[in-house]
Formats: sequence, structure tokens, C-alpha cells
Amino acid sequence: MDEFLGNAIVIFYFITAFMLMLYGLNCYVMLFLFQKGWKRAELFRQKVEGDFNNILDREDLPAVTTQIPVYNELNVIERIIRSASLMEYPPEKHEIQILDDSTDKTSEFIDRLAAELNGEGVNIKVIRRKTREGFKAGALANGFDVAQGELTAIFDADFVPPKDYLLKTVRYFMADENLGLVQARWGHLNRRKSLLTRLQSIGIDGHFMIEQSARNWGNLFMNFNGTAGVWRKQAIADGGGWEWDTLTEDMDLSYRVQAAGWGAVYLPDLIVPAEIPEDINAFKSQQFRWAKGSIQTALKLLPRLLQSPIPLFKKIEAFFHLTHYLVHPMMLTLALLALPVLMLMKFYPGPVVLSGFVFMVVLAMSAPSTLYFTSQKSAYKDWKRRIVFLPFLVMVGVGIAASNSKAVMEALIGHKSGFVRTPKKGDKEIINYRKWLPWGGTIEIVIGIYCAWSFGYYLFAGKYIVGPFLAIYSFGFLFTGFLTFAHSLGRFE
Repeated sequence: MDEFLGNAIVIFYFITAFMLMLYGLNCYVMLFLFQKGWKRAELFRQKVEGDFNNILDREDLPAVTTQIPVYNELNVIERIIRSASLMEYPPEKHEIQILDDSTDKTSEFIDRLAAELNGEGVNIKVIRRKTREGFKAGALANGFDVAQGELTAIFDADFVPPKDYLLKTVRYFMADENLGLVQARWGHLNRRKSLLTRLQSIGIDGHFMIEQSARNWGNLFMNFNGTAGVWRKQAIADGGGWEWDTLTEDMDLSYRVQAAGWGAVYLPDLIVPAEIPEDINAFKSQQFRWAKGSIQTALKLLPRLLQSPIPLFKKIEAFFHLTHYLVHPMMLTLALLALPVLMLMKFYPGPVVLSGFVFMVVLAMSAPSTLYFTSQKSAYKDWKRRIVFLPFLVMVGVGIAASNSKAVMEALIGHKSGFVRTPKKGDKEIINYRKWLPWGGTIEIVIGIYCAWSFGYYLFAGKYIVGPFLAIYSFGFLFTGFLTFAHSLGRFE
């Protein structure tokens, strides 16, 4: 029995390593589609801009409703409302909905600001509900029912849309009546604030610059990112409307709308800056929600997608996309089982097989960094100064594996939890994160120490190939754990 259990652990370890390798190698698929589609996308953009250059002069200009879901956003609410009111569009064809679920003084401020702007000719409506059913998705659905616009632009409260945002997005809907969604790229208001914000900016750029572009240009499913996007109202209705049985209502709706036959366009050159979490506890909470919601969406939609008459490659990429956060429990598994596998493994491959295996593992582990590197080089002139932070991004990516693994497991077992928004700078809610998240830091430090011990054990045993990976795990968990304690015990400044 002991021998059977030992063999099972070894087999499970290598199956997990193989699966993680596949997710890593898929980054190269994204890079290939990005490079392949760039020129074609640029020609398409130039054509649309040429054909629909002065859309304000057209009689068929569609009406737009801008929705701003709000929950206790006192420190950022004025900025987003004024930014939305300054967007260039005919006032008679642009209404702004403030979907206010706040329970603090934010509501009083919204009422005063809305009255002021309405007096200046801005069409602003404040919509409130008796309960927060469905949280953000419920608020959007409530506003959707009374929205006057044919198109719906959505912004979270910490985003700052540029004045020409609607002009640059609406033209695509006028060019294609089958278009259901236009998504812009996220920018970063506070990238230089700290090491953590710099790392997050690189991670976000990897998703928006490479992955979103690759999926869109490769005719794959892409997702609305919850903000900085514009929907055709009919597309939302055809997709089944907003639902809140997952924590990523944006991804859920995106897939349902595209499965219903509506198209999507991603604009990497249209940037809408936003605030990045400056506290690692807030960042981990955000990642927890995204991880759990993505897996919930995968469980909900993958069965019907796999049975639908769409190309096999599109199905495979949908699987990788929706289940991406499975990489975190896989990473945690490899970190925890490395030492037992060394003790239990009785068979060691020859040098040829081992060299091939190591090459594939290194290639797969290098893939995410290659993707992030390409995103910085493609998006910024000062990319050389930005990529020096890549090693720290790798450490944080490893370090949040424990927290995100918990999120994935909760999704897999069907554990329900409410929507917890990402706190903004100055929010009182951040104190609540400090009360319980340090325990997460403790777990990360313990895992980091264990990985360091495993690393030493491997070196002592003369196994120098796996050792470096354990060193990365150790540094990653320790770095994230100590940073969690530092932010939890200190002040959010």
C-alpha cells in the first residue's frame, strides 16, 4: 500500500508538471497570434477611422448610455463623473447613469455633483436600489432596463476615460452592425507609486497588450474586462443579460454574447488609465475574486462551448482562457510535493530523456516572462527600464499561488461568496483586510521556508536541475508573505 501511494504521488507530480507546462507553452501561441495579427489589425483600424472620421456630423450617430457602478467610492467618484461628462459626444445623445449602491457619504456627494452638472446641461441620472442584489452585475442590469442608449459604455469608479473615448469606440459599431463589444486597454495612474504597482502594471500589460490582442485578432473568444468597454445593448440582451452566479460577470457575459454570434473588437491603442491597488492585501483580494470567478465561469460555460459547433482550436483556447487560474494550484502542488517525490522516486530517466524534459520545462517557465517582455517592448519606448522588474513579477506570481489556490478550490466545490470590490486608496475598508489577511502571509512564509528546505535537500542530494525551481518558489512565497505582513501592520499611504 505504501509503495502504491508513493508511486501515485510521483505520477501525480509529473502529470501536474506536464499540465503546467502546457499552460506555459500556450503563451507562445498568444505571442504568435499577436505578431501575426498586428499588421492586419492596424489596417482595419485605419480603414474604420478613414471611413468614419467625422462621426459627429452623421445623422445616424447612435445614442450612448454611460454606466458608472458605484459602491462607497468617495475618494474617486468626482474624478470619474467629471471625466465622463467631459467626453465628446452630443449631449442629447449621451446620458450618464450613476448606479449608486453606496452606504456612506458618497451618495450625498453624488447628488450634489449630479445637480451641478445637470444645471450645466449634462444628462446625468442617479439610480439607486433597495438592496445590492447581484452587486455590480445587479446594478448594471438594473440600469440596463431603463438605459436610453443603443450603446452602453461602462466604467468603474477609479477609471478616467479620455475625452475622445466615445468617438474612438462608437465608429466601430457604425462600421459593423454585428459588433457587440469594443474593449479598450487599461492604463495605470499610479504605476510609479511602488514596486508592487510597477509589477502589477507589467502583468496587466501582458494581458491587455498581448493576450487580448491575440485572442481578438486570432478570432478567439475574448473577454470584456468589466470596465473601459462599450456594449451594443441588443448584444447584451441576446446573450441573456447580466447574471451574477459567478464573480466574473464580465467574462461570463462576454462568452455568452460571442457564442450568440456577436463580434468583438479590441483596441490596444485606446488607453483608459485607472488606479492599481497599492496594498498587496487589496491586490490579493482582487486576484482571489478573478481566480474564483474565472473557474466558476468555466464550470458554467465550458460544457456548452465544447458541445457547440465552433472550431476545435477555438474550443481549446477557450479552455485555456477560462481555466487559466488552475496554474496556481498546480504551482503550489509542485512546490509541496517536490521533496516527497525526491524521497519516493525509485526510477531516474537517462540523460537524453532528462535533458529533453528539462528543456521543455525551462521553455514553458520562460513563456510568461517572454510574453511580459514583449508587451513592454511593444507598448513603451522606455521598455528597457521597465523589464528590470520582471524577476520580482515572477516572485509575486508564485507568491499568490496559495491564496489563488484557495479561490480555485472554493469555485470547484461550489462555495458561494459575495462580490468584494477592490478597495481604492484611502478607503476605510482596507482596515478590514488587515485584520485577517496576515494569516495568508503566515502561510506563504511557512511555504517559503519549506521550499527553501526542499531546495537545500535537493542540492545535498546532488539534484541540481529541480533545485533552481524550488529556489524561485522559496523567494516568491517569502517575498509575498513578508510584503503581506508589511502592508497589514503598516499604514496605507
